[in-house]
Amino acid sequence: MPEFSWRPANEAPNEDVEAVFDAGGARKCRCQALKVPGWIWRDTTQEQRDVALLEQAGCGTSGPTSGLVGYVDGEPAGWVAVEPRENYPRIWARQKSWMRMDPDLEGVWSVTCFVVRPGFRRQGLMYELAAATVEYGRQVGANVLEGYPTEPAPGKTVIWDEASVGLLQVFLDAGYEVEASPTLRRRVVRHRLAVSACRTGPHAHGVQKSLQERAGAPVRDHGRMGLGSPHRDNGHRVGAVAAAEEERLHG
Repeated sequence: MPEFSWRPANEAPNEDVEAVFDAGGARKCRCQALKVPGWIWRDTTQEQRDVALLEQAGCGTSGPTSGLVGYVDGEPAGWVAVEPRENYPRIWARQKSWMRMDPDLEGVWSVTCFVVRPGFRRQGLMYELAAATVEYGRQVGANVLEGYPTEPAPGKTVIWDEASVGLLQVFLDAGYEVEASPTLRRRVVRHRLAVSACRTGPHAHGVQKSLQERAGAPVRDHGRMGLGSPHRDNGHRVGAVAAAEEERLHG
């Protein structure tokens, strides 16, 4: 029975992070879409993004780090980006007010991107990664976790390119609540954490659960919500559809 675990990326080797990002659009973006104020493909090179990902992840250091690496039976399988909101210049550089709600609110950490490797999809891994952000947020003393997921229209599926920002049901299942619905599909969600609830112990043990339990839960309709999308399987944003989604997200 497959088991899920996670660890902060700084506690993982570079090779694990590279393995997760070595597919589809994730290989190109390297989780940098909100890290640069301008248009990412115009203002940065691939080499710069490659270097930036590993520098921000801080593999083999005491931290800080920019995300969590998820494992299935010890094999690197997924990634979720989570770090202080101020580390994302693009959130503050755009004119969309919903991307900078409560700018004076302290201790807000943003959850901005999910990547699941081909071969590990349709197993509920995105749900596990979202749940990991809550435990990690408590460990690092975050006050609020904030995400910007998309909610597909009833009866519609989303491609992996669009799902990289997260899916609403994934966040709700982890205890997040909707704060705003600024567009037809975009949601702003938050999870308020009590600092007193901080946990201790090895990060690598994180949340360990049977992925069959996740995949079998009736609320998690992975085919409809994207983890089991039968359409595109590219991992991240690429192409014309991706550009449109990028524009909707970042203005």
